[in-house]
Amino acid sequence: MRAVTWNLFHGLDSPAATSRPLLPEFVRVLDSVEWDVALLQEAPPRWRSELARSLGAESAIALTSRNCLAPLRGWIADRWPSAIKSNEGGSNQLLVRAPWRIAETRVHTLTTRPERRRMLWARLAGPDGAVLAVANLHGSVDSVSGASEQVLAAAARAVEWSGDLPLVFGGDLNLRVTRQPHVFEELERRFGLVAPTARDAIDHLLVRGLDVIEPPRRAPVEARQVKVDDGRVVTLSDHAYVTASLGMR
Repeated sequence: MRAVTWNLFHGLDSPAATSRPLLPEFVRVLDSVEWDVALLQEAPPRWRSELARSLGAESAIALTSRNCLAPLRGWIADRWPSAIKSNEGGSNQLLVRAPWRIAETRVHTLTTRPERRRMLWARLAGPDGAVLAVANLHGSVDSVSGASEQVLAAAARAVEWSGDLPLVFGGDLNLRVTRQPHVFEELERRFGLVAPTARDAIDHLLVRGLDVIEPPRRAPVEARQVKVDDGRVVTLSDHAYVTASLGMR
């Protein structure tokens, strides 16, 4: 199976302003990538239905931060998306394409301060009786006290819920091997979660009980550059999406 993780809407990595939401462009880029399961962070909750419909996927969602006054935030985002950026409101979303399907979901709150951080866990059913667990989270930035402990606690909960199932544990962990090597050592030692994207990456697709056929890697910036209505080129998100190819044992 192929997996992708992407922090969608942390703002444009470009000075070019836009006067409308770039949902169609995000759909186009995601549809250009081969995947069975997509882990999305900082996705505007109101995008859920269109993302799933346009990409031919089932979806699950866990609301995260800045979701109060959602209608007002959405009104602003429709007119000045480059100004409101991630303040439109966030969610972790999971998209799953056939022949896989979502059989069960659970949500675990990692912390409520300074922002609510949550893990979206799902059990997926696949072809020939295959079963897989996926945990999608957006961790606190590493300057927040307890950020490393949040990720380790999330991994413990994901492993508890997954039991003996193979597990993909990923998303925007906001942790780097270069800065928090002990966390990744613990994730491997305690939970068997391996294959960080890169030593300086914060977006990861860690796995347990799966064969890593193509290791997680960041897409080049050109892969998420699109032309907007007036012909200008903008870069979607300030995160590269990460892909990996995994084999069931």
